Amino acid sequence: MNGGHDDPCARTFPALPRHTGRSSAATRWGHAWLRAVEEGALDGQGRRYARTGAVGAVSVRPGRLTAVVRDPDGTAHRTDVLVREFTGAEWDRVLGLAAAESGYIAELLDRELPPGLAEEAAAAGVDLLPGLGDLDPQCDCGEWDHCPHTAALCHQVARLLDRDPFVLLLLRGRGERKVLEALEERSAAGPETGTEAESTPGDAGVPASEAFAATARGLPPLPPLPVLPEGPGQPPSPDTESEPAGLDVDAVEVLAQAAASEAFRLLAEALAPGHAARAPRPPLTTAEDAVRLTAEAGPFRLRFRLAAATGRDRAATDRAVRAWSFGGAPALAALEDDWTPDRATLTRAGSALAAAWPDEEAPVPRRVRARWTAPDGERQLRPDRDGRCAASRADGTWRAPRPPTRHRP
Repeated sequence: MNGGHDDPCARTFPALPRHTGRSSAATRWGHAWLRAVEEGALDGQGRRYARTGAVGAVSVRPGRLTAVVRDPDGTAHRTDVLVREFTGAEWDRVLGLAAAESGYIAELLDRELPPGLAEEAAAAGVDLLPGLGDLDPQCDCGEWDHCPHTAALCHQVARLLDRDPFVLLLLRGRGERKVLEALEERSAAGPETGTEAESTPGDAGVPASEAFAATARGLPPLPPLPVLPEGPGQPPSPDTESEPAGLDVDAVEVLAQAAASEAFRLLAEALAPGHAARAPRPPLTTAEDAVRLTAEAGPFRLRFRLAAATGRDRAATDRAVRAWSFGGAPALAALEDDWTPDRATLTRAGSALAAAWPDEEAPVPRRVRARWTAPDGERQLRPDRDGRCAASRADGTWRAPRPPTRHRP
C-alpha cells in the first residue's frame, strides 16, 4: 500500500450527522461504492455505527482514509483503511479514456464523475471502485481484519461520494486539481499517436491525386486548374416583347443570377489553398436557401414573397439578409438559432470570455442558452454550432461589424 505518505492534496471532511434512511448513499457513485465494499463482507454493525454518527471527521488522502470511530460506550478508536493507488500506467489509461470523450471532460469540470468512465476503465483493466484486495483495514481495537470501526468508515465514504465524487480519484492517487490539469494538457495536445486507438493504415482514405497517379498510367495528365474570373457571370436576360403566360420573368432572372453567384462561390472555394483538406459544407436548408435568394432578389415584390414563404416579416427578413451578407449560413444560425451548447462548449466559452478583459474590467454576462448578454443589456454574443461568434444587439437587431470570427470559444 502507498497510503502512508503525507500529500498536499489531502482533504478533511467534517463529521456527518446521524442518518436514518434505508441506504447510506443517495447517488449513483455512493451506491456503487457500497456495492463494491459490501462484497468484502463488511458487517452490519459497521453500517449501524455509520448511521448513528459514530464516525468523526474523515481525512482522505492518496491511498488512505482516516477517522476516529466511537463505540456505543464512547470509546474512541483511531481507524484507517488503506486503498490501493493506481500505477502510472493505470492513470494513463484512465486519463486517456476521459480525454477521448468531450462529454466526460465536461462532467469532470462540473465536478461530476461520469458513470460511463468507470465502465470503460473497467473494460480496460482499471477498476475505479475498490475490489476485495484493494482495501487494507487498520484499527487500534486490535482486530486483524475489518472490524465495526473500519466497516463504519467505509460506509461513511459512500456519503462523502454523494457530495464529491472526486474523493474516489483522490483515494486512487490524484486530487481534483492534478486530474483536471492532466486532462487540459491532453486536450491541448490533441489525439495521441501510436496508441491502440490510432486508425489503421488506409482508414483516412487516399488523396485523389495519388489514386489517379496509380491507375492512370498511359493517360494524359490532368488539365490545369481554371482561373477564377473577377466575379459571377451575367446570365442572359429573359426579357421578351410579351411575357410568356404563366412565367414570372423577374423570378427567373433572380434564380439565374443566384445560380451564377453560387457557381462563382463554389469555384472560389475549390481553388482556395487547403480546399482538399476541408470537409464539404452541408447542403442549405429550405429556410437558409430562401434567405440566400432574398439577398440576391432586387424587386421588392420578390423579396416579400420569399419572406412570406419563410414566415418572416419585413424587419426579420432585413436582419436575416444582413446576417447572410456577413457570414452566410453560420451567421444566420448565430442570429436565429436559439440553441443550448453542451457543457464542454459552455466551459470553454466561459473561460474565453473571462480571459478577454483585465480582471478589474471583466463584465459578468448573463447567459440564456447560447446567448451571452452584457450587463448593460444592449450587447450580445451569439456562437453558432461550429463555435464561430457574432455580435448583435440584445433586442435582436443585427449589428455585426464584420464576418463572424473563426476562433472557437
